[in-house]
Amino acid sequence: MKRLGLLLLVVVVVIAAGVAIFLFKPASLPDVSAAQAKLPTGQALIDRGEYLTRAADCVACHTTAGGKPYAGGLAFKLPFGTIYSPNITADKETGIGNWSDAEFVRALHQGIDKDGQNLYPAFSYAAYAQMTTEDALAIKAYLFSLPPIKANAPKNQLGFPFNQRYVMRFWNLLFVPSGPLQPDPAQTAEWNRGAYLVEAMAHCGECHTPRNVFYAVDNGRKFAGAELQGWKAYNISSDKRTGIGGWSDQQLFDYLSKGHAEGRGAATGSMGEAVDFSLRHLTPEDIKAIVTYVKSVPPQTSTDNAVVEAEPATLTASTAYAPAADAQDGLGLKLFQGACASCHGWNGEGLQTPYAALKGSRTVNDPDGTNLIQVILKGAHMTTPQGRQSMPAFANAYSDVEIAALSNYVLGHFGGKQSAITPADVAKARTQ
Repeated sequence: MKRLGLLLLVVVVVIAAGVAIFLFKPASLPDVSAAQAKLPTGQALIDRGEYLTRAADCVACHTTAGGKPYAGGLAFKLPFGTIYSPNITADKETGIGNWSDAEFVRALHQGIDKDGQNLYPAFSYAAYAQMTTEDALAIKAYLFSLPPIKANAPKNQLGFPFNQRYVMRFWNLLFVPSGPLQPDPAQTAEWNRGAYLVEAMAHCGECHTPRNVFYAVDNGRKFAGAELQGWKAYNISSDKRTGIGGWSDQQLFDYLSKGHAEGRGAATGSMGEAVDFSLRHLTPEDIKAIVTYVKSVPPQTSTDNAVVEAEPATLTASTAYAPAADAQDGLGLKLFQGACASCHGWNGEGLQTPYAALKGSRTVNDPDGTNLIQVILKGAHMTTPQGRQSMPAFANAYSDVEIAALSNYVLGHFGGKQSAITPADVAKARTQ
């Protein structure tokens, strides 16, 4: 029995030592010399890095509203606390100006910072792990070509055990790919390019794929849609009813490159930002590759109810679906007539600009009204081939009761959806 006890003790000690080494051993730096040798030099490298930085949409997460690009400080409010994006300018005190090439690549591929600390996957390194080392180095070259900005991000607000960064090593072991995305020899070059842009660069799944219990993307439900920071990222799988399977290639191309597609409405919220900061800057060939890849993703049935059905038979000023009390419905009609009809039109086709079109938009076909409430509260803006397009924010102009009534009217009038949005729903949306 003594020998058995001693043997068990030895096994426990060995396991404990192995776990300790796994958790606390400093992560080694990758050898990036071969990748460095393949890169162009001078302005050609910076131009390549600028394009890839836009493709990866780095500015969206590392810039606050009205703040300086890449200076960090944007808050990510998650179920287990709030994480703030860091400064990724070349400032040596508050940014990444002292980072080596190898340290930068390690951060993108492994989620580990200069000091060897694990980063949190609010930073999309689980996607960027599939990026080539050459592309990661080009992004660094571009960021380091910009003026450094001195700006400290707020401290993360996380409780135990989420404030213990070393536990992320277990998460990384389970959910981070081990190397760059490999081309599929059974697919075309265009499809493979689209896969790389969608998976490794634009990280579309980070928003459009539901999360599992460990808050990692659930690729068993790839692109089935999810909700993040108070907005819905809709189903973009090839499902014909709840995804984009019914969209034509041209509609999807226009939506990604311009932020608007005939019969599908305009992008708003986080998707509007993705178009504005990233997608509209890509070449037509790359947008076409993205369309090819996304439309090949197996269909997933969405449960978000944002289904575009046949439009109501008559769209007139007097039309209202009457999902709520008559008084509220009348209030919604009155508000739409006073604040919305002059831009959106009673038929939803948009008057001054097609970007104001509502017909076919998922936003006005979702009975939950999640994105509709947000866009009424916060407004929308986008740079387009026709210039800057904007919708004002009405958060300060209308009460929760008024915005609830307006939302219910819009959903009934343009989507034919029976909704029951309450003032409490609007109050909650104001906090997100």
